[in-house]
Amino acid sequence: MEEQERLERQRRMQRKRRKQKRLRQRRIRVILSLLVLVLLIVFVWFSCSQKEKEKAQETLQNVVSDVEDESAKDKEPEVYTEPEVDILMVGDILLHENVQESGKLADGTYNYDHLFANIKEDVQAADIAIANQEVILGGKEIGLYGYPNFNGPYEVGDALVKAGFNVILHATNHTLDRGKTALVNCMNFWKTSHSDVAVLGIFETQEAYDNNIYVYEKDGLKIAILNYTYGTNGMPTPSDMPFAVAMLEEEKVISDLEKANEMADFVVVCPHWGTEYRHEQSDEQEYWANLFLEHGVDLVIGTHPHYIQPVEMLRGENGEQMLVYYSLGNFINSTSDSGRGTADRMIGGMAKITVAKTENGKAYIKDYGVEPLVTQLLYGTQEITTYKLADYTEELAAQNQILKKDSVFSLEFCKELSAEVFGELY
Repeated sequence: MEEQERLERQRRMQRKRRKQKRLRQRRIRVILSLLVLVLLIVFVWFSCSQKEKEKAQETLQNVVSDVEDESAKDKEPEVYTEPEVDILMVGDILLHENVQESGKLADGTYNYDHLFANIKEDVQAADIAIANQEVILGGKEIGLYGYPNFNGPYEVGDALVKAGFNVILHATNHTLDRGKTALVNCMNFWKTSHSDVAVLGIFETQEAYDNNIYVYEKDGLKIAILNYTYGTNGMPTPSDMPFAVAMLEEEKVISDLEKANEMADFVVVCPHWGTEYRHEQSDEQEYWANLFLEHGVDLVIGTHPHYIQPVEMLRGENGEQMLVYYSLGNFINSTSDSGRGTADRMIGGMAKITVAKTENGKAYIKDYGVEPLVTQLLYGTQEITTYKLADYTEELAAQNQILKKDSVFSLEFCKELSAEVFGELY
């Protein structure tokens, strides 16, 4: 992140130098114009009649006035331009066995670029691009596993970074599926292979846990992002690493939020919460949402239910506002379940938010929306992928293998469900 800050400072200095250069060039042009006109008027003065001399004098006065006006413009204060940060986030990246097998190539290596091929332009256009990496990436050396106790290959992380994601969430109910070994492997992978990526929700040390607030800064606008999970499926944290996973523990969360509000202009919380396979938020989600609102959070983007859930703007007693995406559903999955409701797991959401900052220092949500997504469940090497619903077709829907598990799936089904849950945002 130090390199990113250094580059940002260089870009600001370059903009400042370009502006100063333009002002110097403008003043030089004005002075040269004045000199030429003055010489011309002097020449005319000595070669014209008295009446013409009077006109020349008037022209000279006008020129002087114009130069004074130009000089005044140079001294006018620059119009304030609000800094903006574009935030994007996708939901649960579930590495079921078919998803993991889709990345295995003929030579035995792995590549998962296909998972993100249809959304990478959107991801790369964002300043902050967040992915909920639902399962731990412990690497092939300890074995790859699907549901219910997952372990994924490092190459999924490589593909995430290549697609443009720069913030990875790891506090989920599957963080400890394969114990300390997979957890430590995952942290080492990110640290050694992609040290410029912010990895949230898991920690190597007590100090890292105590200072778990990531802050992104662009043009003086600071955005803090925090990640927590409701639990770890009963898997205990390593005895020598009780700090390993960020949990939704009220005292700790409130303390973190107090720090975050001091460190940043805008606070984002990404909680792993709620009840699986429900399109409505739970009482627990509403409890935590209200707590976040009371403690200065500006944006909440939730994961875990594996179904999309509503987007809502909450307002506090003092007029403060907080935008909540209760659940973005699955980004990618290959569930082995079947029956009614299985098709709903194929629909996800991509949150898009623009945060700006006024001249008086107030950060606010300038714009927001959600882009519905569809998992295209196909079996075979580099076949399974995810599309934006806007790009999805009847032909693609007819090929989706989820039809063998839940026959209600169709393009129209995807559209109707998105409209029902996301309302006017879709």
